[in-house]
Amino acid sequence: MYSDIRTDVLEIINGAIKSVLPENAVAKTLTELKFDCKNIILIAIGKAAWRMAKAAKDFLDGKIKKGIVVTKYGHSLGPIDGVEIYEAGHPIPDENTLKATERILKAVENLTESDIVLFLISGGGSALFEKPKGDIKLEQIQKITDQLLKSGADIVEINTVRKHLSDVKGGRFAEKVHPAKVVSLILSDVLGDRLDSIASGPTYPDRTTSDEAINILEKYSVQVEENVLREIASETPKKLENVEFHIIGSVRTVCEKAAEIASNLGYNTMILTTTLDCEAKEAGRFIAAIAREEKNNNLPLKKPCAIVFGGETVVHVTGKGKGGRNQELALSAVKGIAELEEVVICSVGTDGTDGPTDAAGGIVDGESLKRLRKLGIDVDEMLKNNDSYNALKSIDGLIITGPTGTNVNDLILLLVR
Repeated sequence: MYSDIRTDVLEIINGAIKSVLPENAVAKTLTELKFDCKNIILIAIGKAAWRMAKAAKDFLDGKIKKGIVVTKYGHSLGPIDGVEIYEAGHPIPDENTLKATERILKAVENLTESDIVLFLISGGGSALFEKPKGDIKLEQIQKITDQLLKSGADIVEINTVRKHLSDVKGGRFAEKVHPAKVVSLILSDVLGDRLDSIASGPTYPDRTTSDEAINILEKYSVQVEENVLREIASETPKKLENVEFHIIGSVRTVCEKAAEIASNLGYNTMILTTTLDCEAKEAGRFIAAIAREEKNNNLPLKKPCAIVFGGETVVHVTGKGKGGRNQELALSAVKGIAELEEVVICSVGTDGTDGPTDAAGGIVDGESLKRLRKLGIDVDEMLKNNDSYNALKSIDGLIITGPTGTNVNDLILLLVR
């Protein structure tokens, strides 16, 4: 029966992700906005930037004067007529990030009130859109970002620091294009849809402060040079008058679609949370505990059931292995569901990439621990070394979708029959 329940999981995951693909969401929103302006500058940043830009170009063809896309390496799907396309580093910015950002800044020079900047934002935008502030060097931003990512800091904390290191984040980009209006269409990858944190809020008034950024650096013992501290002390814009925002997709959207598909497959369904934000290991153990409760006591739902979680866990990297938060969550659940029949836990990044790997996430069942032990693989050691990728790969436990073209946090499923 394992193959059947696994098939159900994959059908739910794939269908849910399709519901937040940007093409339809962008076209739907642009239909509602009814742009009359023929002086539109199209800018798209993030992992979904190419698809968002293509949809906007197709819909607004003839009204767009120029366009620029900045996306992650491997996420461009080819040329778009009249649009410059750049690929750059993620999750840590690189030289190509800076070059692409300079092209964007050049494109929005000397705009007037009759111009509109259509700014398409998706997850990954923080790394892909960057101009270091003052005399801060790229190498310093890279080092700070790397330390924060490995420390277990959440995305709001990381982006709070990023905003205070940048000349384009935290509302500063909107300042640069004034008096032109900026209309932002946003695929949210931040829990609670905090607009000042999505892609580090380049077009949104910043709610965070310099003191908060410094406190985060101290919290995670990130050492920085004097020039960095000096630049952080300069506060971000708290009020902007030339901005408009539309969230066109979020983790709640994908969770609701997952629940709908599971229900149509005959499962009793529940969305338990769309704001899961603890350590990946803790989440894996917690969801395994729910699986045991379901299997043994038919709670909180009667079997067959599908319990849906959305959010974004964190990993405190201490080892030298390969993996991502979704893979680590899945591997952390294997002991808790060992020998439970017809139980599957799956966790995936909706963008199709989990950490620095080619996997979207991982999938495990009641036989996973037995298969790992048969191969001589110690789960605790693999988790200690943050090597969830190789552990799951050995038992066909990786979910590989390739880049999906969207990014709205992570989707986690527990199926019990």
